[in-house]
Amino acid sequence: MAATGKPGSVPYALMTSVVARAIVAGGVFAGSVFAGGSVTPAAAGTAPALRYTGTWRVWPGVVFRTFQTSGPGGPVLGDLLDVDLRDRRVTVGLLHPPVVAAREPVSSMARAQRAVAGVNGDFFNISERHPGVRPTGSATGPEIANGQALKAAVPDGQRFGPRPPAGATTEDVIGVDAGGTGRMSSLRLTGTASVHGPLAPVNDPAGALTAPSPTAPSATAPAGGGEGAQDGDLRIELRGLNQYALPVDGVGAFTSLWGPVSRIRAVCGSDARRDDPCGDDTAEATVRRGVVTRVGDTVGQGPIPPDTTVLVGREAGAATLRRLRPGDRVRLAYRLTGPVRLRFAVGGFAVLRDGAPPPGLDATVRAARTAAGISRNGRHLYLVVADSHSARSTGLTLAGLSALLRRAGAHDAMNLDGGGSSTFVMRTPGEPTVSVRNVPSARAERAVANGIGIFVRT
Repeated sequence: MAATGKPGSVPYALMTSVVARAIVAGGVFAGSVFAGGSVTPAAAGTAPALRYTGTWRVWPGVVFRTFQTSGPGGPVLGDLLDVDLRDRRVTVGLLHPPVVAAREPVSSMARAQRAVAGVNGDFFNISERHPGVRPTGSATGPEIANGQALKAAVPDGQRFGPRPPAGATTEDVIGVDAGGTGRMSSLRLTGTASVHGPLAPVNDPAGALTAPSPTAPSATAPAGGGEGAQDGDLRIELRGLNQYALPVDGVGAFTSLWGPVSRIRAVCGSDARRDDPCGDDTAEATVRRGVVTRVGDTVGQGPIPPDTTVLVGREAGAATLRRLRPGDRVRLAYRLTGPVRLRFAVGGFAVLRDGAPPPGLDATVRAARTAAGISRNGRHLYLVVADSHSARSTGLTLAGLSALLRRAGAHDAMNLDGGGSSTFVMRTPGEPTVSVRNVPSARAERAVANGIGIFVRT
């Protein structure tokens, strides 16, 4: 049995380890999936051919392939993982550091969570132009891990990464639902902080306050209540959850999942421009076990205890929070809502939707790429990393990435963070831990905000 691949990368290592063991077990096959590197008629067209240079069934329900294609700059080499979501021994989950505002290499996250393979995920707050403000390292889009919402999406104008096609939002995600079906969807934060107590007077020109719920207990005064109202219930719309940027005039919740990093980045930039100045009208309220313990104008930092939520407001949202007083009772409720209920989700933007690329997909800029795709029936997940920055592999445009994913079998697909972040890790049966299998653009693995992990129960 023979297997081919990129010299010095994973296929050769697999030939000496995985393949040798798997041949004995009778569980591996090799060679191009399409004879002579051709593609199915449905995928034929002007896009370059996709040729599989090696194929290994490395885990139950998990097939690893190396591929070769071409882009505007020349040849492109990469790695593809085909995950059969119908196999009950396989699950897909979010790779993430212990807290939201942090970065770790994909290999470290995979080792810590005992994944057998993984790729990097969403774009993230990697750099800052605001004086005195440090990057948080947190992701742009929503995160769901094991059914739990870790964070919500920042405003569209605050995203990092390349310009997405028209219609893309930071709420777009790819994930897996509770039934094990792959989905490309969107997730919006829905949440409120319902407050009862001796409220201070405030004007509410921007509508940061909303009317009390009809079912709210002790609804003795309308929200806002006019210039002189001081007692009653109000309901504050939450427009952020553990995210590095809040909408202008918004209020966001930060929990123990955020970590010790300063929350000041949340009041910087605007809904339209990431680099707009930080707001100077801010407030922060600390809620411990459902009771306000502190209200001030300074946005703080440091670990948040598990029984505590910190509310941060900017502009009209800050005026809202200044109405709160220590001792006020607060009921917090929030969730990420979308067309389907997802067990796992990570952000990005679509490069393939219903079998076709979205209009305006860039066909000029070449880079290393990471992407995730889903088959038409949602039963296969494809993880792809294409290398760049060498004569042997010159990178793909977003349009080229879309064509590659379609040829690989994806019906819907999402572009993830690329360039120096593009990382593919894997371990094979008998290996103690994962290792990096692609060639990162910077020749070293970058710490990233999150990733997609593959987990196998044997």
